[in-house]
Amino acid sequence: MIGSKSDSPNACIQTALLKPLLMVLVAILFFCSCATIQLSPQLGPFEEKTLSGEGPNKILLVDISGAIGNHSQRSLTGFPLSLGMVETVREILKQAEGDDAIKALLIRINSPGGTVTSSDIIYHELKKFKERKKIKVYVAVVDLAASGGYYVAQAGDYIFAHPTSLIGSIGVIALKLNLQELMGKVGVDWEVIKSADKKDFLSPFRPLSDEERKLFQGTIDQFHDRFVNIISINRPDLDSESVRSLADGRVFTADQAFKAKLIDGVGYLDDLTEKMKSDLNDSSLEIITYQRPGEYKTNLYSSLQKMETYKLVDLNFGMDLSDISPKFLYMWMP
Repeated sequence: MIGSKSDSPNACIQTALLKPLLMVLVAILFFCSCATIQLSPQLGPFEEKTLSGEGPNKILLVDISGAIGNHSQRSLTGFPLSLGMVETVREILKQAEGDDAIKALLIRINSPGGTVTSSDIIYHELKKFKERKKIKVYVAVVDLAASGGYYVAQAGDYIFAHPTSLIGSIGVIALKLNLQELMGKVGVDWEVIKSADKKDFLSPFRPLSDEERKLFQGTIDQFHDRFVNIISINRPDLDSESVRSLADGRVFTADQAFKAKLIDGVGYLDDLTEKMKSDLNDSSLEIITYQRPGEYKTNLYSSLQKMETYKLVDLNFGMDLSDISPKFLYMWMP
């Protein structure tokens, strides 16, 4: 046949160019499934950075920013891109342990909370560090210290909030998916063989029984009691009953939190800086922080910078049960 469109020179050229492009795309999808492209330097050790003051005595600024957990990121080759928050705080405190010039910690919190365990570990690490070093811990709330963020703040000797901060959300929450009806609509059934009737307790593939709901609530209540107890231990002006009356999950403005004795002061970071200098009787205190190579912090308001990573492609042909399993959270979830 003459004049066939598929046999035209342009069509042949396009086909010749398309084939290698498709081969490259297939190769990328194969080798980079669930991979992360590293667009920043490899994770390096902490370096000391001066934010203000001259020293020789120092205050170490530690950031608790974002959701509290211990999820780390790694590159395709397995090198760490960022550490989890628990791991990072532990590394900071370990480095600070050997510096006798550090006379206080300044914990800057901007967090809605996070997992029960991660919040508790960070609180524990800060308390133990304070006891070992015999130093004071000051807490500065920026936008938010809710739930687990406020739990961590209990390690502080003095909690100071910005005038427009939100504080509180004292309580526990856990979410459980129930996918039974959805799976029924798409014709999928989930068969379980178990050794006892509660082995798949909190399974996302069926609803809770009445007995299981009571067990679930019992766990929530225990974690809630622990939260209330931690506050009553660390806030001398509040007993357990006073804390429990505030622990209904609500958040408070800075002024409300101050009146309720949940915090010790309201103002700006400059105000807190002056108080620390006065408490420590040292007008030349140097405020430092630790940063990794490639991070840039210039002053007290510099936020904790995170390495930028981007998922090229995320192919998951199975079901990640860790994403749908229930997690117990000290977190504000409006």
